[in-house]
Amino acid sequence: MSNTFSIGIDVGSTTTKGVVLNAAAEIIAQTLASSGMSFEDAAHLVYERLVGAAGIDKSQVGAVYATGYGRKNVSFATHTRTEISCHARGAYFHFPEEITVVDIGGQDNKIIQMSGAGKRLNFKMNRKCAAGTGAFLEEIARRIEIPLGDLEQLAEQSTAHVELGSFCTVFSITEILTLIRKGVGVPDIVRAAFYAVVKRVIEMDALVGKVILTGGVVAHNKVVVKLMSEALGKKVYSAPDAQFAGALGAALMGMDHKIE
Repeated sequence: MSNTFSIGIDVGSTTTKGVVLNAAAEIIAQTLASSGMSFEDAAHLVYERLVGAAGIDKSQVGAVYATGYGRKNVSFATHTRTEISCHARGAYFHFPEEITVVDIGGQDNKIIQMSGAGKRLNFKMNRKCAAGTGAFLEEIARRIEIPLGDLEQLAEQSTAHVELGSFCTVFSITEILTLIRKGVGVPDIVRAAFYAVVKRVIEMDALVGKVILTGGVVAHNKVVVKLMSEALGKKVYSAPDAQFAGALGAALMGMDHKIE
């Protein structure tokens, strides 16, 4: 077999991720890049980086599966698949049992129930607004003038439980400004923002069985896993390399259909 490698590319609204699998479904390279203003350019950049990092020739790639917000912009992809299918497949790869997958993305959230046999049973998706997504946290960070990457460290310093009453980003900003005027500590406010993300997810649907979190928000903010566990009263898990779960799922689907 000459075309023994499969590539999955997940073009998110903020970041484009890529994974290369060999014939044994082993991850041999993964990389990411900013999605920027051109999803096509970001996908090309990730593809070139993947091939280089894996040390393979493009002729050895049997399939390129694209997923994510910008999947239809990947003109060189051999196939496209939805984020729901790919995140489910990627999470199930690491947890091959009955699970509920929760993907917290930059623009939306997805809850996917999987059977023990790896069949998708049900899913729900929130696209109505930024509430409960990475965009919500980005806006919070911008308005309180704190680097996005510093939010988790601040949340870990919190000593009091504070909740935001609104899921609306605009109203939440107003609440935060009110809390600041009342003298509530910034760490407590930041933790409240993360908890608002968790609450929004929990109210979307019942999170039954073993819960697996995926997505960039989870990858960069382990406090979300902690808060979700506390809110549900049970241990919640993060998929290994949670940000790459969608790209991994896409590459696994490529393994199903790679050219012989």
